[in-house]
Order: sequence, then C-alpha cells, then structure tokens
Amino acid sequence: MEPVRKLSEQLWRGEVSPDERHPFHPLMVLEEIAPGVAFISSFANVTAVDTAAGLLLVDVGGYLFGEMVFGALRGWSAREVALGIYTHGHIDHVFGIERFDEEASARSWPRPHVIAHRALPARFDRYRKTGGYNGCINARQFGAALAWPERYRYPDETYDEARVLEVGGERIELHHARGETDDATWVWLPQRKLLCTGDLFIWATPNAGNPQKVQRYPGEWAQALRRMAGLGAEVLSPGHGVPIFGAARIGQALLETAAWLEHLEAGVLARMNGGAKLDQIVSEVTPPAELAGRPYLQPIYDEPEFVVRNLWRLYGGWYDGDPAHLKPPPEAELAACISSLAGGAAKLVERAEAAAQAGQLALACQLVEWARRAAPDDAAVRKARANIYATRAEKERSLMARGIFNAAAKD
Repeated sequence: MEPVRKLSEQLWRGEVSPDERHPFHPLMVLEEIAPGVAFISSFANVTAVDTAAGLLLVDVGGYLFGEMVFGALRGWSAREVALGIYTHGHIDHVFGIERFDEEASARSWPRPHVIAHRALPARFDRYRKTGGYNGCINARQFGAALAWPERYRYPDETYDEARVLEVGGERIELHHARGETDDATWVWLPQRKLLCTGDLFIWATPNAGNPQKVQRYPGEWAQALRRMAGLGAEVLSPGHGVPIFGAARIGQALLETAAWLEHLEAGVLARMNGGAKLDQIVSEVTPPAELAGRPYLQPIYDEPEFVVRNLWRLYGGWYDGDPAHLKPPPEAELAACISSLAGGAAKLVERAEAAAQAGQLALACQLVEWARRAAPDDAAVRKARANIYATRAEKERSLMARGIFNAAAKD
C-alpha cells in the first residue's frame, strides 16, 4: 500500500494518532488516488485531475512550497495546467500558481485560468494592508518568522454561490460556503465521485475559532458539510491531512464534523439567549462526548474553547458581558495595583510559581503577567514568566495555543 493511502487507513483505524501524524506535517509526496487523479501531500494539499483539456488543479501550492508542488506534479504529468481553482485565499493554498504561470510563458502555453469565489480578491486586498500583522501572528502560530508576501495572483474569474464548468467533457461543480473563511469553495467532480473540500475538512477539529484571525462561520460550515455528505463521494481530498476513501467513511466523517459544530453552536446560543456571560459559556459548552474519540475531530490545531469564543463574537460582538471589561483600566495600571496589594512583583511571582506547581497554569500565567507589567525590567520576573509559559506550552495539545504560549516564553 502506498504511503498516502496507508496513512489514511492507519488514522481511520486508530493505529496511528493524529498527534503522531499531524495534518500540518505532510508526507510531501504525490500519489495517484484514483485513475487520472493525483494527490500532492504538501503543507496545503493539491489535487490534480487529468482531463481531455489539460490538467485541473484544485489548490495550487503554498507560499514556500510552490516549487515542491511543481516538481511533484511534473514527475507525474507533463501536460499543461489549463485550470486552477482556489478553495480559499490563505497563502498556503494559492501561491504555487506563479510557477505554472512562468512555465506557460516559457513554453508559449496559455496562462492557467484561475477561478475563485468573489470574496477572495477582497481577502488579498486585506492581506496587502495587514502584511506586518499577518507576519507577526503566523510567526507566533507556527513558531517561525515568515516574510508576509506583498504580491498576489488574483483569479481570472470569480463566481457567486455556485458555478458549473465543463472541462474536457467533465462536469466540475464549484460551491461556495462560509466556514473557516468567507471565500471558501468546495469542488465536486460527479463523474469521478471526487470531492475536494479545501479546509472545510482537515483531519482535526474545524479551524472555526482561531484566536488571531478574522471571523469564522460554524453554522454555515456545518450546512456545507451536510450537503457534501449527501453526494455519495468515493474519494475525499482534504485541504490538510490525507484523503478518505469509500462513501461510508466519507459520509460519517462529514456528518460527524457537522454535528460537532452544530452542538457547540446550539450550546452557545442557548446560553446567550438565557443571558449568560461569555465566561460562563466557555466553562459550560464542550463538544459532544460521543465524538471525542474520532481521529478527525481531535483538538490538535484549533480547539473547542476558541470555537465557543468565536461563536460569541459572531452572534454577540466583542463585549463579554462583564461590565468591568467594557472600559477597563490600562493593563499596566491594573498590574501595578495588583502588585501593590500582593506586596510587590516578587510576591506575585511566588504565587504564580506555586500555582504552576499545582497545575493551575491559567492562573499562573495571569499572575506572572501582572508581575511583568508591574516590573518590566526585573530579570527574575522575566525568567519566571518565560518558565511558566514554556511549561504551559508543553501541556497544550492544540498547535495554536502551543504556538502563542511558546512565543510568550521567548518574548
């Protein structure tokens, strides 16, 4: 059995855990997953389909990984790329097209025609405005400095809610769904029973709460998953992770992911409508227990608490219901007051370290953060803070939380 299909089977059967084979640690190989269909396992996956009119690419390779995708594809087929589809505008999915544009120019081929949802160009416009910020947050999230790109290959064509293409005699359906992004596209090739989900499925709990990114849409995401589940796909090619094979498994994975999202949304809305504050909702709303063991619903990238907070933001705005938080004092002023009451920054550090020893890491971080703000030049305080955040990062399972706490430890 080839590596992509083998890993898919091992993950599904529980022989390998998602923590061992994280969907963001790809195999970096190309494997044919159906006749005339190549799957490129990259940081963000690429699906290539050999049609009578040339190659179709669903996603095109990412920033820093475009050359790898190009080389892998050219080891499989020398045919020209006729069409590229962006499933959304995240930079790990859209930057490989430039290498194929260069090839087309050198070989006097038409430039690949790129299609995306109509909201995608606005995402590129926003990225150009916020390049510095995006560079900072991705450095925290992934633990590596990244020069955020300034130049983008905009699509040649956009569509609204759905678009049906005929390419080389094949029907290709593009469907829009707001989920991780507002510009998401999922792709269905009915003659091949091939479903390309983009990041609407990633072999992890849905990335519906990322604390450093813009709004996500869990309810609409679930609706899209249910629609996909009804198609009877035989091969599912995800945005990250490995494909799923077989209609029964695909239906189960999509429907259970939808149920996971719907459960959190229902819990948040019920409590919001009852007048609960965000703090209470975060403590009470948890994923459905019966899905806790599913290999494709593990909190290894995003996590449920972040999804709950994002749902609050979607339906209720940024005010969390605590009047002291509406117009709070500056953090440095609050820290100075707390430090004075405690008997100085050293006392706060002492209490923070005791909390950390007792496993109360959230409390420890808050206490040591006050100590740092009250005594920003104290080397002992800075060292204690670094140790506490490093300890907390080690205990976290989600990549997002671990990345932010590691960044704090190094700060």
